[in-house]
Amino acid sequence: MQSRFRPLLFRRKFHIFSKPQQNQSPILIQPNLVSRFRNNHNQAQNPTDCNEDHEFMRSPIPNTSEYLAMNAKALEIQDLLKRTNGNEIEQALTRLKLTLNEDLMLNVLRRHRSDWKPAYIFFNWVCNASGYSPGTGSYNEILDILGRMKRFNEVHQLLDEMSKRDKSLINERTYGIVVNRYAAAHKIEEATEFFYKRIQFGLDLDLVAFQTLLISLCRYKHVEAAEFLFHSKGNEFRHNIKTMNIILNGWCVLGSLREAKRFWNDIVTSRFKPDRFTYGIFINSLTKAGKISTAVKLFQAMWAKGCTPDVAICNCIIDGLCFKKRIPEALEIFQEMNEKDCSPNAATYNSLIKHLCKIQRTEKVNELLTEMTRKGGDCSPNARTYGYLLNAAKKPDEVVKIMERMEGNGCKMMGDTYNLILRLFMGWGDDKRVGSTWVEMERNGLGPDQRSYTIMVHGLYEKGRLGEAMVYYNKMVSKGMVAEPRTRLLVDAIKIKLKDGVQKSEQNI
Repeated sequence: MQSRFRPLLFRRKFHIFSKPQQNQSPILIQPNLVSRFRNNHNQAQNPTDCNEDHEFMRSPIPNTSEYLAMNAKALEIQDLLKRTNGNEIEQALTRLKLTLNEDLMLNVLRRHRSDWKPAYIFFNWVCNASGYSPGTGSYNEILDILGRMKRFNEVHQLLDEMSKRDKSLINERTYGIVVNRYAAAHKIEEATEFFYKRIQFGLDLDLVAFQTLLISLCRYKHVEAAEFLFHSKGNEFRHNIKTMNIILNGWCVLGSLREAKRFWNDIVTSRFKPDRFTYGIFINSLTKAGKISTAVKLFQAMWAKGCTPDVAICNCIIDGLCFKKRIPEALEIFQEMNEKDCSPNAATYNSLIKHLCKIQRTEKVNELLTEMTRKGGDCSPNARTYGYLLNAAKKPDEVVKIMERMEGNGCKMMGDTYNLILRLFMGWGDDKRVGSTWVEMERNGLGPDQRSYTIMVHGLYEKGRLGEAMVYYNKMVSKGMVAEPRTRLLVDAIKIKLKDGVQKSEQNI
């Protein structure tokens, strides 16, 4: 397999500063060259489920009186952090005489996922003035918030503090969060360095941790660097099909079918036998590249070779067929799934509903939705299901009905759902519902995030309300959020128009 490895990688000078052990040589990767995950490497085990959010899953909290009281207290703290001047926050928090615990801390921090300053102020107050010592969960949450906003100096300070206080505070999730945020910020050297720092934190340099590093690099498009690490560290971390699946998935997520085919051939000619996930990854890549007929052939070949496709692979084929408007074929596979002991799940139904909504097959959509509700369990409608229904809505009243149905089925709102509703109401010019959606999103700790502000800036601009658009933009920037290039261009245009408007007013005077 080594001889088949692309010579291009070897011709380039790579440079990553690792922390080698006694008889290890540094890894070299050039910086300019060079889809969070469950249980460290589950994403690599089943990367075909492309509809899943790879953020760390959070345990649901029961709706008890104790929780409601804690939630109310968290909301009080959130309001205090929002309205109080920075110099007075610590005194105001002290006056609240809080009884702190991990649940309350996590509740407060999660309300500020997109606003690192108040979250960091609150966390520092807890550490320095409250008398309470945060646990690993709270440290991990604030590390994730800071990493998301690229506040790596603060991340380093917290890691040093955790290490000095108790090394056991730093666990596998801490490592996963930090290495993932480094990769997201395209800090490949730092991500690799942090892998070798595991020893300092009392963690082993094991295969799972190495796979976590590769997953993070691949997720943020640094697949070439990940593949180089994969080959260069082959003696230290023995290759297996799971690790190879990570690299294959990286090329597929990057959208490079050519490289995916090359690495698929490397796997096929290696001593490792492609498993279900290998097939699933490559089928996913083929469908995304529009090669649905080839994907279907490979799907059928799986059955012939005794490698039974799972529901994720079936979902991939169904979605690919629907995208190509081959919905009758997709419905045939959907019907065959039960016959072949491969029960559909919510993602299966969602793929069909998404495309049926686009062609306004309302009756079939309602039939599938009713079936999902009746089956329950893994088939229950989720936020994505209702998102497709919302996207197909034509007027505000339809949105309200869908939200009521969503609430009736016990499906909780998510940040993306709020942003979708916000965009719809903005497009229809329903200012009252825009305002109520914004307030509800904020009170539930699900935003506003960078996407929310972007929706408001662009929506207000389209309606000619330039001053209001600038207010939202300035607030977004003040919270440390980075505007998208298209938003910055829009803001430049707004400034020119506002300046021209002022000049014309002065001339008229």
